[in-house]
Amino acid sequence: MNKIYPSAAQALEGIIQDGQLLAVGGFGLCGIPEALIDALRDSGAKNLTAISNNAGVDGFGLGKLLETRQIKKMISSYVGENKEFERQYLAGELELEFTPQGTLAEKLRAGGAGIPAFFTKTGVGTIVAEGKELREFDGETYVMERSLVPDVSLVKAHRADKSGNLQFRFTARNFNPAVAMAGKITVVEVEEIVETGDIAPDQVHLPGIYVHRIVLNTRPEKRIEKRTITEKAGV
Repeated sequence: MNKIYPSAAQALEGIIQDGQLLAVGGFGLCGIPEALIDALRDSGAKNLTAISNNAGVDGFGLGKLLETRQIKKMISSYVGENKEFERQYLAGELELEFTPQGTLAEKLRAGGAGIPAFFTKTGVGTIVAEGKELREFDGETYVMERSLVPDVSLVKAHRADKSGNLQFRFTARNFNPAVAMAGKITVVEVEEIVETGDIAPDQVHLPGIYVHRIVLNTRPEKRIEKRTITEKAGV
């Protein structure tokens, strides 16, 4: 089965629809599938619910889909760095399911593992737990969280072989493995594609069984949110 597609647009062809639940890997702008996000924008799909740690920045990453008003709801753990996100949310134009970061990661991991729900202490006694089932274990109160199983997951990895086995690079791994596992269909953007067997088994960070489509992007922009420069005395 050939998993490699010649372009990001073709990798999304036939699987993207209005109203879908999508998950997008990355943390801030680190490890985001830039080409796939652009192709999703160009597809014109609308009324999307996007699961992502955050929504990029204005004009880049998922911020592009906010500008085109293609996202109706975000399931996120951080909402800073994006003025358009703030504007739409405060104006009541964008729904937000605010989720603790560890809980968000576990919702995706559990979804990929076939676990429909789990209990956690995180959020007990706060608005996070409102409307959710509470249960006591060993004298402690826990809140039940439902797992997430997106219709399509968009993922960034560093290398893939032709069978879809993936390698991630340093902190760009972040949410990407969990997002890849959770998706009913997972599309991965990589910077290098090698022959099956060229990645040593111990270097495979995610097996190809979770990967359905692969697209090559050899020149990602790789922006950062902020550049911080330390000023030195006398300079």
